Amino acid sequence: MIDTFAGALNWFGIVVFATTGALVASRKQMDIVGFALLGTATGIGGGTIRDVLLGKFPVFWVQEPGYLITCALVSCATFFLAHIPQSRYSLLLRFDGIGLAIFAVTGTETALLAGAKPVVAIAMGVVTATFGGMIRDVLGGESPLILRHEIYVTAALIGAACFVLLSLAGVDRETALIGGFVLAAAIRLSALRWNWSLPRYRPRQERPPTE
Repeated sequence: MIDTFAGALNWFGIVVFATTGALVASRKQMDIVGFALLGTATGIGGGTIRDVLLGKFPVFWVQEPGYLITCALVSCATFFLAHIPQSRYSLLLRFDGIGLAIFAVTGTETALLAGAKPVVAIAMGVVTATFGGMIRDVLGGESPLILRHEIYVTAALIGAACFVLLSLAGVDRETALIGGFVLAAAIRLSALRWNWSLPRYRPRQERPPTE
């Protein structure tokens, strides 16, 4: 049951992130090949980097080509449907927030199952959650969300940490996955709704030279 739930959550994350990649392609008015490229790179990018860092070879989508096929199909479907929502950018941000939350916990779980220490697993969760979107934004010529002042990485970090802490406390894995996902999604979507951000560095005035 746990493996089934975690697997379903991961597949849903792939679909959501592939959709965000295709939505960026729609904003750039790319052809269907561009949609497939951005959608696939976004859907599998973060997980690929995670597996490489963990030394897991072959990476997950080489073992299961269905991930590639799913990304391509979702991207092609978005090519024909992206005109429906009134604001594709608003939809992109909210889909990205859901995908971020999903991959924060599933990426962390994958790292734990691979034998990573809790702190490393949390870092791998953040990598999984954020690097696919960063690849999408770079390829699409967008300002990467990870570098903006909005709360983004912080949401993934808190969600991943919540999952690990709940797991270490003896909470069953399914509940821990849901808890970490809900927390990360709530933080990210709330940040979008109310424009939350962390304090930024401000240059300080130079002190006058002492005589």
